[in-house]
Amino acid sequence: MKMLRNLTIVASLVIASALSAAVNTGDKAPNFSLPDADGKTRSLSDFEGQYVVLEWTNHGCPFVKKHYESGNMQQLQEKFRAKGVKWISICSSAPGKQGHMSGAEAAAATKKKGATPDAYLIDESGKVGKLYGAKATPEMFVIDPEGKVVYHGAIDSIKSTNPDDVKKANNYVSAALTESLGGKAVTTGSTRPYGCGVKYAK
Repeated sequence: MKMLRNLTIVASLVIASALSAAVNTGDKAPNFSLPDADGKTRSLSDFEGQYVVLEWTNHGCPFVKKHYESGNMQQLQEKFRAKGVKWISICSSAPGKQGHMSGAEAAAATKKKGATPDAYLIDESGKVGKLYGAKATPEMFVIDPEGKVVYHGAIDSIKSTNPDDVKKANNYVSAALTESLGGKAVTTGSTRPYGCGVKYAK
């Protein structure tokens, strides 16, 4: 009984630790380092003092496909990179899981889709995804020049895999960036992300 109680306490601490590791709106975005599609190590701190979008992705996920096949994700990348925003795509799919790609495969997929992130980062161990508490693809974080998360959640307001819904939806990422770049407080700073579950190793 005592051993069971101790195991329960340990499990509770592990769960609490995992929950506390999630990054929420208003938090300072923790730094991290990951290899990019070219094998170069990139860090969030490389973009210090700039707006940064973190996009959790999985090109095998139908929710991600919706935003790339419609051109929505590419248009967002181009629109806001032109305004000085840095865009980082992160794949936390483990080897053998849906969406996992080698660096060469990721680079080819990015080029084929006409995507223009500043970096495509490969998080095979899932350490960064778990650090941020990423649960879905796509899941989005907007970080301001002070390093604070000003938006976290879904890309838009319609939870579906239908590309036709993109035009009808309220794009939360676009709204958050537009407001913050304009010196305004972000009206909707947090939403519930939708999509495929991140394909972690465990």
